[in-house]
Amino acid sequence: MTLSNLPPLVTVFGGSGFIGRHVVRALAKRGYRIRVAVRRPDLAGYVQPAGNVGQISVVQANLRYRSSIDRAVEGAQHVVNCVGILAESGRNTFDAVQEFGARAVAEATRAAGATLTHVSAIGANVNSESSYARTKGRAEAAIHSIKPDAVILRPSIVFGPEDGFFNKFADMSRLAPFLPLIGGGTTRFQPVYVEDVAEAVARAVDGKLDAGKIYELGGPDVLSFKECLETMLSVVDRKRPLVSIPFGIASLIGSIASMVPLITPPITPDQVKLLKHDNVVSKNAEAEGRTLQGIGIRPTLLSSVLPTYLVRFRPQGQYTNSGKAA
Repeated sequence: MTLSNLPPLVTVFGGSGFIGRHVVRALAKRGYRIRVAVRRPDLAGYVQPAGNVGQISVVQANLRYRSSIDRAVEGAQHVVNCVGILAESGRNTFDAVQEFGARAVAEATRAAGATLTHVSAIGANVNSESSYARTKGRAEAAIHSIKPDAVILRPSIVFGPEDGFFNKFADMSRLAPFLPLIGGGTTRFQPVYVEDVAEAVARAVDGKLDAGKIYELGGPDVLSFKECLETMLSVVDRKRPLVSIPFGIASLIGSIASMVPLITPPITPDQVKLLKHDNVVSKNAEAEGRTLQGIGIRPTLLSSVLPTYLVRFRPQGQYTNSGKAA
C-alpha cells in the first residue's frame, strides 16, 4: 500500500488518559491510523491492543515542550487534544498544560495543515475565578484565533470505568464516616458517558461536526452534587451521612491538605471555586443543536453504566469470573 492509500493519520494528545483511551478505541474502530502522544510512552503500551497490529503507535510528547508537539503532529491529517488536569502538580500547572499547551498544539496543527478537535470543559470562561476554568477559556480563545475551524467539545463531568468522580467517592465511602456536600451539595451536574464523548470526538474527526463551533456534551440527567452521591451510595449498597460543608471551610481544608507532603488533597481551593457554579449544558447550545442529541448521539443513562464498574466497592463483595458480585 502506498503512503497516499493509507488511512488518515490522527495524532491524539493525552491518548492514554481517561477520555483519550476511549477516543483511541473509537477512532481505531473507524480504521484510522493513530499516533498516541503521551508524556510517558513506557506506561501507555496498553492502548495499542485497542486497534489492529501496526494501527496504533505511541510517541513521547509533553505539552510544555513545543518541539515534542511538532514531532507528534508531523504528517497527521487530524489532531485531537484530550489533555487536561484537575489539579496542579509541580511544573504541570494550569497555565502550562491547559493554556500554553493547547495554544502550542493549535499552532503545530496549523503548521501541519491538519484539522483540530479540542476537548475542553463546560464552565470554560476567561473571566472565571477558578484557574482551571479560566485557563480552559483562554485556551479556547487562543485555539479559535489560531485555528478558526477547530471543533471544541465541552463535556460536563464524565463517568465511566476509570472516572475520577464516582470512583473517588465510592472509594471514600468504604472508610469515611460521612461524605462531604461541598456548599450544601446543590451544584448541578449533567454526567456524560465517556464513550459518548469519544464518539463525539470521532465524529468531529470524521468531519461531521460544524467547523469552528463549540459543542456542549451532557447526559440525559441533570443531578445535584447530593443526588450524585446518593446515586453512588445506592449502587455500592452503603449508607453514609451526607454532611454539608460551607465553601469557605472546604477551601480551607483543601489549602491545609495541599501543604502536607505526599498527600493528595481530597479537594483543592480551585475545585471549590468550580463547585460554586452549575456544570450543565447551556440553553443556547441546546437551542442551536450543539449537543450530543444535536449531532445524533443518544446520551447514555448513568444508571445503566454506574453499576457495571462500581460493583467492586460493594461491602463483602465476592466476584464471579464475569466480574459481578456473587
